Amino acid sequence: MKGLKYIILVPVFFAVASVGLNAQTDRRDVRKGNRDFRKENYREAEIDYRKALVKDSLSFAANYNLGNTLYRSGDMEQARKSYEAVKESAGASVYGADYYYNMGNAAVAVQDWQGAVEAYIQSLLRNPGDLDAKENYIYAREMLKNNQNNQNNQNQNQDNQDNQDNKDNQNDRQNQDGNDDKDKKDGSRNPDDRNGDSNQDRQPQPQDAKITPQAAQQMLRAIQAKEKETQEKVNKEKAEAMKSRQKEKNW
Repeated sequence: MKGLKYIILVPVFFAVASVGLNAQTDRRDVRKGNRDFRKENYREAEIDYRKALVKDSLSFAANYNLGNTLYRSGDMEQARKSYEAVKESAGASVYGADYYYNMGNAAVAVQDWQGAVEAYIQSLLRNPGDLDAKENYIYAREMLKNNQNNQNNQNQNQDNQDNQDNKDNQNDRQNQDGNDDKDKKDGSRNPDDRNGDSNQDRQPQPQDAKITPQAAQQMLRAIQAKEKETQEKVNKEKAEAMKSRQKEKNW
């Protein structure tokens, strides 16, 4: 593929500014604007063409030449507006090929690759032999393709990131649910429950009632009697066990 010649986007290849005058256009203002344009007095040329447009706002010559002047001045957005103002009449004009070529250049300047491709196609339809338009078209088409690929890659990366974030969030929720189930099995409770237990533990317990010496003596005798009864029962069970083992041995 032939290397792209970026130089074709600079004014040296720009279409001639001066066009035929419309019968309703003030000839003097447009002619003066053309003279200022050739002298590169773009500010004065802009004023001249705007004066002509006051008298005929639909003048193809004044709008087209104003667009070219704004293009040379670097005001691409305003240049495109001037071109758009006479877009309907551009198709029938003998300057249609140059009009769309310049319109494509203005679109490239603001990186409107889709608009540039469409403009160059229209220019080539009217002048298929224009090599500058062909190379500009190829350049704009490649830039449009690259831009679309970059956008698709960005969208794919964003989708992948969103999917990864969703997976991470799902894993976090599963881990949290697993920790909650473990806490339940371990009998873990929240701090409020623990505080409640602590508060309950800290509640004052009733004090033991005072016991008289006589009652204490009675309780002691009762305990001793119970221990004696228990000891006799244990001794009796041991004796029975000994007899049982003796029988087994004699058998």
